[in-house]
Amino acid sequence: MNIRSLTRGDGAVIGAAVLLLISSFLPFFSFDAGVLGHDKSVNSWSAGLFPILPSVTLGALAAALLLVLHRQQPARQVVGLTLEQWSTAVSVTVGWAALWSAFSTAIPNIADGANNGVSKGAGAWLTLVFGLVLAVAAVMANRLPALKAPLVSAPQPQQQPYGIGAQPQFGMNPQAGAGYGYPNPAATQPVYGTPAPQPPYGGTPAPQPPYGGSAAAPGQDQAAAQAQAQAQAPQAQQQAPAAQAQPSSADFAAFWFAVPVPRPLFAEDGSGGQIAELTPGTWYLAVDQRGQALIAQTQDGRRGVLQDSSGIQRG
Repeated sequence: MNIRSLTRGDGAVIGAAVLLLISSFLPFFSFDAGVLGHDKSVNSWSAGLFPILPSVTLGALAAALLLVLHRQQPARQVVGLTLEQWSTAVSVTVGWAALWSAFSTAIPNIADGANNGVSKGAGAWLTLVFGLVLAVAAVMANRLPALKAPLVSAPQPQQQPYGIGAQPQFGMNPQAGAGYGYPNPAATQPVYGTPAPQPPYGGTPAPQPPYGGSAAAPGQDQAAAQAQAQAQAPQAQQQAPAAQAQPSSADFAAFWFAVPVPRPLFAEDGSGGQIAELTPGTWYLAVDQRGQALIAQTQDGRRGVLQDSSGIQRG
């Protein structure tokens, strides 16, 4: 489970479910010696308190489990509802059952049917409190900004100094100095032209053309340059309108970013299909911008449109 995909609202639901499980082992009802002849207490696991155990305790654990599964598989649906919607429905049912459990005054099979000497224990009141907390947290998890924030903040990227031996910040390439936008120092750099041969007896080498052309007289060089310029002029005029027709993104500079909560990444073709989900704690590369949306690239090379770029953390 990726804990960075959980929000604070998810943490509240999971915490309330765990506390309800602990409360189920505490006394729900206590009886003094005047009722049963000896002091006794029962908890939610007693058969006489059915159906508090499945409707409150086990229901809360099921709601927490459905919420965790939704964060791992956000697109999965059961009977037309997402796992998060099922978790919210089960949480509201748990809160409703916990509220009515507080109105119970006795359990069946008490001697003489008397209610005197029967009192609610700590388990009854904790079940009521944590059941209501679970229902409220599940309903408000996607409505309050404080609950929509990530449960665990994304780590800050380490700043690397510029200079010789500096390593890329995000480790996309194991080679030193390599990564997105970093040149590979081990790659062979192109060499323009062929170096002139050295004369054997210390003479002066003949001047060579700058880009590997053949040596020629100054007049011939001028005439060849003019002929080449005239030949390239029509081609440049044809390419100019095509270059102006394409939208320019020269003002956009690629940057790394992390999302505060899980967000979908849609296909670039505008079909509306989701191709990936960006999760907190992972750095992604923004390669272009379309209005308020970003063109993001995942670490496995997939590109898509991030429609909601609010609250992102730049690297």
